[in-house]
Amino acid sequence: MASRIEFFARARELERLRRPFATATVVRVERPTSGRPGDKAIVTLEGELYGWVGGSCARPTVIQEAARALREDRCRLIRLAPEPAEPTESDASSGREGITDLAMTCFSGGTMEIFIEPHQPPSKLIVVGDQPVAQALLKLGDVLGFEVGDTLESAGSHPLAFVVIATHGEGDEVALESALEKRAPYVGLVASRKRAGSIREYLKVRGLAQDVFDRLHAPAGLDIQAQSPEEVALSILAEIVQVRRNLETVDWESAGPSEAQQPAERKAGLDPVCGMSVQKDSARYTLEHAGAVYYFCCAGCREKFGADPAAYLST
Repeated sequence: MASRIEFFARARELERLRRPFATATVVRVERPTSGRPGDKAIVTLEGELYGWVGGSCARPTVIQEAARALREDRCRLIRLAPEPAEPTESDASSGREGITDLAMTCFSGGTMEIFIEPHQPPSKLIVVGDQPVAQALLKLGDVLGFEVGDTLESAGSHPLAFVVIATHGEGDEVALESALEKRAPYVGLVASRKRAGSIREYLKVRGLAQDVFDRLHAPAGLDIQAQSPEEVALSILAEIVQVRRNLETVDWESAGPSEAQQPAERKAGLDPVCGMSVQKDSARYTLEHAGAVYYFCCAGCREKFGADPAAYLST
């Protein structure tokens, strides 16, 4: 079990490495449970859990829900119980609104409530161009906590990279096509409405798909009657913040090519006996049947399955 010093040291190290992670904190329990209020763990995007939030009854579900929190970029409050409550219309008045009830499927009894908070690396702001608006964007973006850069290559495959083309007519079309290929959730063009319209027509002729145009903001920025370069930069960053806060998902799944960089849920299997999520790469109990490998949360589930596989595969 990690100490508080080790816990925060690991969090700082992940932040330094610009790796996404979630923290899970036990906030309430009903015994018998092995977790206690205040127990906490760090869960990485790869499904590594560092710390303690209970034993095998809780770990797989916490890993799964942490991956969901990172993907949705929203905090989650989950309740693990042997018989989870079904949501009702009275949840708001009963104080249960916002709690996700999930099964504690290893039959140990008890209830745990766990708060899961995602921690994303800093968003990137990529500004192509060297005119006054571009310079103002870089300065203001740094103040707002963006990791700023001035080349498209610095966007990499980061799913929270926001790109602004501020070349003012010098290669706008080429820069926009390259930026849109990066799959950035926001690509803005600093231009007049007339110039932006002509570039949109050019891109249509080039055969860009509609979903690409959905990410294109031309001209960039919210209409705040901006005049100075600093005001224009402010309007663009306000629009980026608006897009950022309304993203339905953070696409970490396509951010890296390897299996180790995929969300934890892709590396999880379901125990066919009890339905618990089990991490494949660390599962202690497995059984091969009819050419397929099955994963189990405990020896008891594996024994039940081995005695009569058809009874569980038919459900």
